[in-house]
Amino acid sequence: MTRPIRFSKITTGNTIKKTVMHVAVLALVSTAVVGCNRGIKPVVNEPVDLVQIAQPISVLQPVFNVDVGNKKASKKDPLDLQVGYGNEQIVTASRGGDLTGFDLAGQRLWSINLDDQITGGVTLDAFSQTAIVSTRSGLVMAFDSATGAKRWQRQLSGSVLTPALISNNRVILSANDGFLHGLSLQNGQSVWQFATQVPAISVRGTAAPTLLDDKTALLATADGRLHAITTDSGLPLWSRRVGVGTGSSEVERMSDVDGMPIVDNNQLFAISYSGQLIGIDLTTRQVLFVNELASLKSLAVNAQQVVATSLDGKVVAYERNNGQMIWESEALAYRNLTNPVMIGDYIAVGDLEGVVHLFDPTTGDIVSRVETKGALSSLQVQDNRLMTQSNSGQVAIWQLVR
Repeated sequence: MTRPIRFSKITTGNTIKKTVMHVAVLALVSTAVVGCNRGIKPVVNEPVDLVQIAQPISVLQPVFNVDVGNKKASKKDPLDLQVGYGNEQIVTASRGGDLTGFDLAGQRLWSINLDDQITGGVTLDAFSQTAIVSTRSGLVMAFDSATGAKRWQRQLSGSVLTPALISNNRVILSANDGFLHGLSLQNGQSVWQFATQVPAISVRGTAAPTLLDDKTALLATADGRLHAITTDSGLPLWSRRVGVGTGSSEVERMSDVDGMPIVDNNQLFAISYSGQLIGIDLTTRQVLFVNELASLKSLAVNAQQVVATSLDGKVVAYERNNGQMIWESEALAYRNLTNPVMIGDYIAVGDLEGVVHLFDPTTGDIVSRVETKGALSSLQVQDNRLMTQSNSGQVAIWQLVR
């Protein structure tokens, strides 16, 4: 049951510890280890109480809400299923294996059960009307998004924990065994594979592949690297280290890049678990800045800023060309924050109680909130609509108020 939201009348600055070691946040993430960290007892920090907004404004209005359920959920896999959206249609996945198509009015169009736990959220390609989903046993399946009819399936060497990337008639997936797969969108045949190094200990999770340009995929890996690979043939173009772990143990040296890198206006931004936020000019291949901040979540950018949510619950905005800090908010400390996203003129961040907070990007103040049921792991934005799926299986979509 979701814990009631607590509001405090005191200022958040007096209630938050300023610093936290990585071991203190290990309780917030599941690590795939070989027995060597079982003796660690992480410090668990209480989430800060929320402060009521003095004069909230209306930013989002609800347009869709449905409970897809969360039966047979496994604690071994991250609960981060995402919604497939396109052509005014929604495809949802439950951890119990239910795949369901809806229209925006909430009318169920079709539903099937895959007899396996779904681990990679839905990717919907509007042009081909194809929905791609992955299961815990390593199956990748393609369905007609309008009817639910299965088109093909392919067995991979490892399970996929993030949504696929669909580009140039390729379905690109990052498996948890370190392999990147390029499949044919038409029939699921394997076209190429790209192997990456898998460290002995890493955070259990994987960054979703994204596009560097219309012919190049960008992959972030558990060893702290970014790889640029051609989408059609899987040829490597370049590789760059982002995360640099330090310390005497393998746990302290974890350097995963689990947040999907962001590419915008010939600039690349990425952040690592080991505490490096990097900005790169893709035209000159020069590093714009490297800042100290640790996160497992994707970043967000607008015309002036790059915004991050840290492991200990800070929301921080930096100048995107030089990395200078613009503002930092501790109003949501230790609330297991999602990735930030840009929606209209605002920054949205979700938390462990299903609350989505809207920040003013110029001041860092929270100006609005909306709420769903269950903890949130990630936010999505498409067509000025904010989409969420909570750990309890509640799918919600909000429309930006003009």
